[in-house]
Amino acid sequence: MIQNGIKEILEKNELIPVVTFNHVSEVDQIAEKLIERHLTCIEVTLRTEAALAAIKVLKDKYSSQLSIGVGTVIHPEQINALVDLDVDFIVSPGTSVQLIQSLQKTTIPYITGVITPSEIMQGIELNCKVFKFFPATIFGGLGTLKTYSQVFPEITFCPTGGITSATYKDFLSLKNVIAVGGSWMMDEDM
Repeated sequence: MIQNGIKEILEKNELIPVVTFNHVSEVDQIAEKLIERHLTCIEVTLRTEAALAAIKVLKDKYSSQLSIGVGTVIHPEQINALVDLDVDFIVSPGTSVQLIQSLQKTTIPYITGVITPSEIMQGIELNCKVFKFFPATIFGGLGTLKTYSQVFPEITFCPTGGITSATYKDFLSLKNVIAVGGSWMMDEDM
């Protein structure tokens, strides 16, 4: 199973809303907004002190309606807390050998970020086949992903970073893109 089943999660959720919680009190409003928009997934960033508490509330109240993932995971030490919270998937903005090896020891589906061919090759050496392409629009966006489909035909991407309601369908139309992520889903009308 590739990366503990991340491909199956992304196949079911081609749109991944990326949300940063500043206060736990925001959880209900945001979760209900996602459900109302027929989105069945969320990636909560670990960028604030409220993040872990927000994830716990999401798991307690909305786990039957949303796949609850956690993003901005950059240290192996963060993984233990996420295992305890029983999150549905983990997202890292970059690729680190130590982080990937720590993720492989869990049963949690995971995806790590890449930009360069060297990072992709490093991930391949660690048995990864699905990557977050981040930040997508800063590093060539559609053009880079089209090139990577020729260089790395066995690799699939979930681009995130700078994608908007006007561009997400262009990304999803690429044969090597399985899903797209971003905060725009919370700010704009679908």
